[in-house]
Amino acid sequence: MGSSQSSDKLHCNRYLKGQGPNSLVQQVNKKVDGRIIPSVGCQPKGKMTWEILHKNIPGFPDDQTLKITYVFPEGIQTEKHPNPGQPYTGSQMCTYLPDNHEGKTVLTLLEKAFNQQLLFTIAIGESGDDVVTTASVPLKIQLEEEGSMIDGYPDMNYLMTLNKVLRNKGIK
Repeated sequence: MGSSQSSDKLHCNRYLKGQGPNSLVQQVNKKVDGRIIPSVGCQPKGKMTWEILHKNIPGFPDDQTLKITYVFPEGIQTEKHPNPGQPYTGSQMCTYLPDNHEGKTVLTLLEKAFNQQLLFTIAIGESGDDVVTTASVPLKIQLEEEGSMIDGYPDMNYLMTLNKVLRNKGIK
């Protein structure tokens, strides 16, 4: 790569040529020889809890809300992380599901994925520090749309999409 080309241009060209990371749709449909390959997790140690909120999520007016809280204390990275032996910043994140049959089914799948260390990983954050972040599993961190359909509701296909992503990671 010559000095006249920036790394940003290289990354952009990789995306345009289809060499960037898979889209969410591609992740949902990703299979190898018709078989789903279970993922190996690299999630740091943490805790997952949930509670019922007595309010509804946009798009689910008849249901209460399941609030899921993930807590990761700060720690030292292991050999399965990007910088073994280096510290990472702890994190707390809340995600939301409707409190209905489908939401409770997905909650059970999320618990399995969390226990198999598949929901989170360690990556370089915006500040340059190593932080805990989601690992290719779309999680709704906003109760309402706040500029992005990716993070908030209403999203009537979210539970189905999340179910497929988890199933493709071997979570059933």
